[in-house]
Amino acid sequence: MDTLRERRRESRLRYSWPIWFAENFDGVLTQGQMVDVSSNGAAFTCYADRCPTFGEHITARFSVPKFEDADSFDMANFIRDGRICRVDELGPYVRRVAIQFSEPLPFKPAVGKNEERLVCV
Repeated sequence: MDTLRERRRESRLRYSWPIWFAENFDGVLTQGQMVDVSSNGAAFTCYADRCPTFGEHITARFSVPKFEDADSFDMANFIRDGRICRVDELGPYVRRVAIQFSEPLPFKPAVGKNEERLVCV
């Protein structure tokens, strides 16, 4: 029987929305496509020829849905510095990149406002 062991401490919100990134915001920004996000990091796809590398520090600008109740949400905008902790080749032209934020988001994107969550410390 195949079982997957979940190693994440926090659920991730899966959604597709643009993300902009660069080594720093004085340079040219590159667009990627968000795959998922938690308060501590995110994953996004980008073209292979414009992809950051493992261990590189980047600055990213992105929006995250912040759920108010079951039927409504607002987009919260963020700029976060972080370190690339994984790069996966999805094909000859596309990579999936995982970034760990230097500073966490002020909320857990996958947890709605009215939900209770047990947090283990």
